[in-house]
Amino acid sequence: MPKTSKELDIILDEMSKLYPNAKTELNYSTDFQFFIAVVLSAQTTDKQVNRVTEELFKIIKEPKDVLEISQPKMEKLVGSINYYKHKAKFIRLSGEKLYHEFNSKIPDDLAKLQTLPWVGIKTAKVLLTVLYNKPFVAVDTHVHRVCNRLGIVETKIPEDTDKELEKRLNYDQKMKMHHITVLFWRYVCQAKKPLCEKCVLKDLCEYFDRKKGKA
Repeated sequence: MPKTSKELDIILDEMSKLYPNAKTELNYSTDFQFFIAVVLSAQTTDKQVNRVTEELFKIIKEPKDVLEISQPKMEKLVGSINYYKHKAKFIRLSGEKLYHEFNSKIPDDLAKLQTLPWVGIKTAKVLLTVLYNKPFVAVDTHVHRVCNRLGIVETKIPEDTDKELEKRLNYDQKMKMHHITVLFWRYVCQAKKPLCEKCVLKDLCEYFDRKKGKA
């Protein structure tokens, strides 16, 4: 049985105590730089993205800047990132589309964002949450894992977790959940070696209960 709304409030309050100033760990100065950082972060750590963008963002600040960069040069600039050829292509194509169709502004609309190359529902929600403080929870495999371990949802795939959270969470819960959940899976509820014994949520966690049952 998934957690009640009151139980979820308790979970989110405890997470918030762990990360009272939760925010993205990606470095950026402009909205388009954040867009680029999010594209690069797929299957790559934020630390590695920040290392690459330190130099990249000296060259690229706004969408118009990609119009002056060839595909080979873009690939070279992001070459140490996983799937760099595809990501370099998506950055260039998205920069061109933003420049020509959106007046160089990242759309603040879920549907419009998903017209950009490579941008799916998860990426669009990350952008809206960080850039526009919108009430969304961006669900990837990690957030999916945490939500199922804690018993917030009972789902098989991230897409279903996304739908369940949209239905079950109220506005305040959505506003609170995104950043703290990302930091929680990154530093506590890791995939292979979760820090269950030290976790402040272990008494509320169904995964921990199952582990104890096997001990």
